[in-house]
Amino acid sequence: MRKGSKETAPQCDKPPVAACKKFPILSEQNKKASPKDFVQFLPLEICLKIFSQLDIQSLCNAAMTCQSWNRTLESCDHLWKQHCLIVRVVCQREIDGDRGNGYSWKVTLLRNYRKSKVKHDWLSGKYSNIHSRSSLPEKSMYPMDVDTWGEILEAELER
Repeated sequence: MRKGSKETAPQCDKPPVAACKKFPILSEQNKKASPKDFVQFLPLEICLKIFSQLDIQSLCNAAMTCQSWNRTLESCDHLWKQHCLIVRVVCQREIDGDRGNGYSWKVTLLRNYRKSKVKHDWLSGKYSNIHSRSSLPEKSMYPMDVDTWGEILEAELER
């Protein structure tokens, strides 16, 4: 996976629209080609407000919807940061490491979201009573480093 750019937006909960890169207005021909693309017609402030209301899965889906939405979401790191900080509660070492290595908030979130879900389930004891590998539910495993498995083992030993 390639590294994203370092954050340039101001450090605040709701950064100004100036924190996001602006794109040239599309031609009338392009507007007619995609009449349902609200990003092309609404002011950037409104589009960002709409996108800021999405959960992690919906935000990822929106980024894959079309090039216009992807460009808008790619340019607004603060939309990803709010979700990334939630994931950081479970994966602090991983999030801090990725940010320290220069990954954008979006890339950091994409690299760690699934891991955080699996790690949270293991740490909370969801799989404490599983007696064999075949008894594990689907999507209960994820490649994790030795330190993470050490945390999980310590939590199990304390139960």
